[in-house]
Amino acid sequence: MPAKPKRRLTCLLLALLLPIPGCSLRKMAVKTMADALSQGASTFGTDEDPQLVKEALPFGLKTLESLVVELPNHRPLLRSVSSGFTQYAAGFLQPELRLLETEDFEKARVERVRVRKLFLRARDYGLRALEVEYPGLRQALEKDPKQALARTVKADVPDLYWTAAAWGSAISLGKSEPGLLLEVPTVEALIRRALVLDDGWEAGAIHEFLIAFESRGEASGGSLERARTHFERAVELANGRRVGPYVSFAENVCIQKQNRKEFE
Repeated sequence: MPAKPKRRLTCLLLALLLPIPGCSLRKMAVKTMADALSQGASTFGTDEDPQLVKEALPFGLKTLESLVVELPNHRPLLRSVSSGFTQYAAGFLQPELRLLETEDFEKARVERVRVRKLFLRARDYGLRALEVEYPGLRQALEKDPKQALARTVKADVPDLYWTAAAWGSAISLGKSEPGLLLEVPTVEALIRRALVLDDGWEAGAIHEFLIAFESRGEASGGSLERARTHFERAVELANGRRVGPYVSFAENVCIQKQNRKEFE
């Protein structure tokens, strides 16, 4: 981070820690900090040192959460918290959970509950971000997900995606809980609405999500052929910039079909 932004951020942090005369001045300082941190949250995804990111994220996320308390309707901030918790849980905690499941079943069971709760926390922030523009959306999703999302526009795609990603991940970790499984149609409505609005968002991230989502089996509404179609589109949109589509296709489709040639 350049020197000037660093100094500015330090001043903003001090502004929060020190008593400020006047409520409006404090709110202005908090909002300025929220704007700055919301814009800078994306740098975690491009950092070359994943261990540094892993160690920094918990503090960063708790800082963002403390700002949400002050600014409960700051949509970029809510979006950053939603995406941050989703990426932290999926990128760092889930891989560790898979390893733990091969070593200590009881510890893995406890950790699985913890990771699922983080995904649900991310989902809730994503829903809150959407409700800033669409009050009552969460309740409407319970009645008719497709109808509830019909008013959403292209600018809503990030919130649709992160909410679906967090929710879907929570469901995958809580397959023994019928209540979560009943929410799959809502996840599908969110991600398919995002697909309709901007299928090329983030170099094919939506299609990458749908590779795994469609591989859940025909009995559950999935389709391996549709998963392949999304894989091909994700590869096209990524243009060699992402390995995710290949990993997702190998893990979710090739293994299921026992296709060793494609897996390799």
